[in-house]
Amino acid sequence: MLFTPTIVNNIVGGLGNLLQISNILFVLFGTLIGLFVGAMPGLSATMAIAMLLPLTFNLSAETGISMLAALYMGAMYGGSISAILIKTPGTPAAAATILDGFPMAQKGQAGKALGISLVASTIGGLISGFALLLIAPLLGNVALQFGPVELFAVGVFGMTIIGSLTDKSVMKGLLSGVFGLLIATIGMDTISGTARFTFGILNLYSGIPFTVALIGLFSVPQAIRLSMQNDDEAPITSDVKDRMLPTLKELWFLLPTILRSAIIGIFVGLIPGTGGDTACWYAYNETKRFSKHKELFGTGLPEGIAAAESANNAVVGGALIPTISLGIPGSSATAVLMGGLMVHGIMPGPTLMTQYANVTYTLIWAVIFSVISMFVMGLLFTRASIFVTRIKNRVLAPIIIILCVIGSFAINNSMFDVILMFGFGLLGYFMDMIKMPTAPMVLGLILGNLVETSLYQSLAIGHGSAAIFLSSPIAVVLLAFSALSILQATPLFNFLRKKRKTT
Repeated sequence: MLFTPTIVNNIVGGLGNLLQISNILFVLFGTLIGLFVGAMPGLSATMAIAMLLPLTFNLSAETGISMLAALYMGAMYGGSISAILIKTPGTPAAAATILDGFPMAQKGQAGKALGISLVASTIGGLISGFALLLIAPLLGNVALQFGPVELFAVGVFGMTIIGSLTDKSVMKGLLSGVFGLLIATIGMDTISGTARFTFGILNLYSGIPFTVALIGLFSVPQAIRLSMQNDDEAPITSDVKDRMLPTLKELWFLLPTILRSAIIGIFVGLIPGTGGDTACWYAYNETKRFSKHKELFGTGLPEGIAAAESANNAVVGGALIPTISLGIPGSSATAVLMGGLMVHGIMPGPTLMTQYANVTYTLIWAVIFSVISMFVMGLLFTRASIFVTRIKNRVLAPIIIILCVIGSFAINNSMFDVILMFGFGLLGYFMDMIKMPTAPMVLGLILGNLVETSLYQSLAIGHGSAAIFLSSPIAVVLLAFSALSILQATPLFNFLRKKRKTT
């Protein structure tokens, strides 16, 4: 029996939680913020989630996390607005939308392009939402087998795979993850109770506030980049006057492309470290490969828009599947969402589907509901969005900094946190300059405590012997995959791969 009575009760209970007025209102609010953030060139869903984390402190875990998940979904569609209107992707996931979206807008079909994007995003999001609802509980049953040994293997696997799949340099990704693990050791040792790496600073005895680190790493570097950019005049569509929603005939023609791209988006989202920016290009290329009119792609073809937008919204549900069931984030945005769970005292990991089922299933239903609200708000918001895309960088950058200061100060009412936030901001900007990804570092911060605690517990169970990690088949498989991920970072592996390509 795939779905036990307990799982069915959890699914029904999660829907009941979502249908509370307060939760519905915050999901609507998150979706609206997501549309706004997505439409603003230079902003990202990850940055917005990090900045809004402090707002969830006084909310219940179900309400706060549902709002952030809705923001994530809304931003995925919102990124297509500026991509189509001003040839600038609002989010990296909308990069492929430019190829056919902007040419359509230049032909006077901006409304049609935005409508296709909205419909494709809605269908892709719904498919991934229901995939999340069906797949995550099944993996949750497997998660019941997890003890300290298996949890340690999950933590190691999550660190190595996201490090190897983020950025072009595998070694930089792994180093970033290790650096995050080192930062996670700052503060009181959870086992011995001794202070580590605090340098006599009382504020560090409780460790590095990961919310402060997230705000600094993702928001401050973006504000710095925006302040350094010139507000050059971009080709702007002056108005959206044509029909938005495609006709039934047009929708029927686009449906195979939308469905195929949604499946691609879900599978790409399942792979930790990837995201909508990867999925949109995969789906676009596959659609072009299947098309009989390959030469028309890039000239304003509706299939190109539908493919990219269906895939990048389908990534949301796909990326949440490993996040919820195993505690391994499928993207940088879901890594920050894991930080949001920790704000409410919920440790990410396999116990999310069992011990915190009320929060988890409410989150799943919130993803599905956010897609519906995204469609309704998209119809109302999109025509007015042309004014949002015209906000200048010199106005946007200081607004981001002000929000960062307010958000970081509100966590503990401490100026030390503000200083710490700017420190992480400068660190994030420096990492961007040397092309070192920040997502593995964030994951190291989040998983550090899990890895350390489960390691202590496992060695205690094994009386100090590392052979305990070979006693569990699940741990052996996960650690083997971790070793393969690390081997990919070695110069020998790269040399053999290049040699194979040349032969």
